[in-house]
Amino acid sequence: TCSVAKKELDDLEQWKKEHRPGPITLVPQRLGGNESEAQVRQNQQMILMQSKYQQKHKREEYVKAKKAAEEAEILKKKEIQRKKAERLEVKKRQEEMQRREMFLGDQKYKTNELLNRLDVGLPKSDSCQIANPGPESTAWKRSHAYKQALREDENRRLEEMRQEQQRKAELLEFKQKQEEETRTRTLKNEQRRVNNAFLDRLQNKTQPNDIYHPGYTG
Repeated sequence: TCSVAKKELDDLEQWKKEHRPGPITLVPQRLGGNESEAQVRQNQQMILMQSKYQQKHKREEYVKAKKAAEEAEILKKKEIQRKKAERLEVKKRQEEMQRREMFLGDQKYKTNELLNRLDVGLPKSDSCQIANPGPESTAWKRSHAYKQALREDENRRLEEMRQEQQRKAELLEFKQKQEEETRTRTLKNEQRRVNNAFLDRLQNKTQPNDIYHPGYTG
């Protein structure tokens, strides 16, 4: 039995020798890719820079969107306030016209009453009575009442002019504030446009085909 096992082992070794593979011949070739280590590191650095820029760009876009939403909300509130101011102005004008009409009617009534009282003699509130007032006294009273009515009418018109000028000044101040806010928004939009253009140029300068600058940290 031992001789049989030894013979089998010998046969196996002989078979291995006969079927041993020959030498392997490979064509020499360059391993590790077609790029140099410096180029690979440059590409890695460029990818990292682009990733950082994209993250920064996303943050800026988020901030701009949030700011735009806030500005839109502010404009909406200002528009509501403007409409309220316009309605209030219309209401004031209507009330002013009503007061003016009432004032003119009351003034006309008082003037007619005064002239009627002057036609029959002295005012009823006077304690003294003149039996037969002369024509000169009656004419003087009428002239005096007429001048007084003219002065009151002039004072009324001056007061109306003053109130009208005040309303115009308030309206002009309101328009100037709106124009200033419009100019401020225009300036901010222009600044954003310039900043975005600068970032676009910066992104174009940092493309992978640019020359790598050693020591650049982004």
